[in-house]
Amino acid sequence: MTVLLPWFALVVTILAGWAIIKRLSTSMVLLFAGLAMISFAVICGVHGFLPKGVKPSGFVWFDIFELLRSIATKQTSGIGLLIMVAGGYAAYMDRIGAAHALVRVCVKPLDALSSPYLVLVMGYLIGQALVTVIPSAAGLAMLLLVALFPILRAVGCSAAASAAVIGTSAGMTLGPASGTANLAAQTAGLEPIIYFVQCQLPVAIPTLIVVAICHYFVQKYYDKKNDDVYSDAILTKKDDLRNVPAWYAILPVLPIALMIVFSKLVYSAVKLNTISALLLVWVFTIIVELIRRRDFKPVLADGAFIFKAMGGMFSSIVALIICAEFFATGLKVTGLISALITHAQGMGLGLNGMTAVLTGVVGIVTFLTGSGVGAFSSFAALAPEVASGLGGTAAAFVTPMQFASGMLRAMSPVAGVIIAVAGAAGVSPMAIVRRTWIPMIAGMITVLIANVVFLG
Repeated sequence: MTVLLPWFALVVTILAGWAIIKRLSTSMVLLFAGLAMISFAVICGVHGFLPKGVKPSGFVWFDIFELLRSIATKQTSGIGLLIMVAGGYAAYMDRIGAAHALVRVCVKPLDALSSPYLVLVMGYLIGQALVTVIPSAAGLAMLLLVALFPILRAVGCSAAASAAVIGTSAGMTLGPASGTANLAAQTAGLEPIIYFVQCQLPVAIPTLIVVAICHYFVQKYYDKKNDDVYSDAILTKKDDLRNVPAWYAILPVLPIALMIVFSKLVYSAVKLNTISALLLVWVFTIIVELIRRRDFKPVLADGAFIFKAMGGMFSSIVALIICAEFFATGLKVTGLISALITHAQGMGLGLNGMTAVLTGVVGIVTFLTGSGVGAFSSFAALAPEVASGLGGTAAAFVTPMQFASGMLRAMSPVAGVIIAVAGAAGVSPMAIVRRTWIPMIAGMITVLIANVVFLG
């Protein structure tokens, strides 16, 4: 019966993909898909599936849940904690107004530019720079709709063009604040800041240039066509934004600056962990807020908001990562991954060919569901084994997959960020998507080429 295991896993994977596309809970789909594969493997006589260091319970069916416990323990105390703290910190910066201060400072120089579409391109690049400290695509889009959207409209860009650029501003999820980037770094066996500098930036820089050039010509072309159908736009509320000093813009980027300084990139004698840097600046910011506002109750309430946001990150991302690794273990136990590696070697695909195939799968699922986290998490855990089997590095395998999870979201009509910016502009999501798909596809092609050149 063991010969049937890879085929069973393939059928389960296809069904799981169908269920995710139908918008069933991604984490629950992955959990039960993994449970089905491991259970069938046990029925077929496969018992040695527990990780090293985890003792068997004495009853193989209990071992399945011992496996799930060990995965949950490892992820919650490792990459899961990092993602929760990073997400909580970003939410706290948004709550106290520091994130908006950063956006306000960054977009101010755009007022001096005279060319509408040059302003548009610069706005896109600023948005992509901001995503390193404001990793939420929807959150960043809302801030840019307040700060950048009026500037783009004032210089002569259409509402649809402005919204399209803002909708793609978080397409490349860069930096140690991003959940998928942290997961990719852990998968590659690198510190988040090292992964950002050594893996993401070499691929991202040429990609940003290509996407920016595409935006210039695509948005100009559709503005000349002038065939967008507008309705009532959803006005972005400005009343909820706090009035804070301009120097608060430093606070969101301060953890990244500290991590770069205290790493092997600059000063290796002292090392500053990502979580430690985030917590350090969080406490520092609370003290600054106490001195500036002199009101203990609301300042401490804001400070505690980080824990609420961390809980939200656990339910939305960390739980998904736990279920995705359980699913990936099922794929390994059934022998499907070994079969794929053998088949790829037989076809002569090699690492780059397999990378392109799985990047395409992640991109398609992201496009269909509007969310890249589930698609990327489902395949990220497979990277080390697949890369090792094909004679490459996990970093080269996982980087384009991680970028696909963001860039294909920016051309999905069901993605929350696209729906939000479409509503703000008063057009349909499809009107935004027709303006974003060319830049994003061109960007993904550039990602794959740059990945081969710089990481392959």
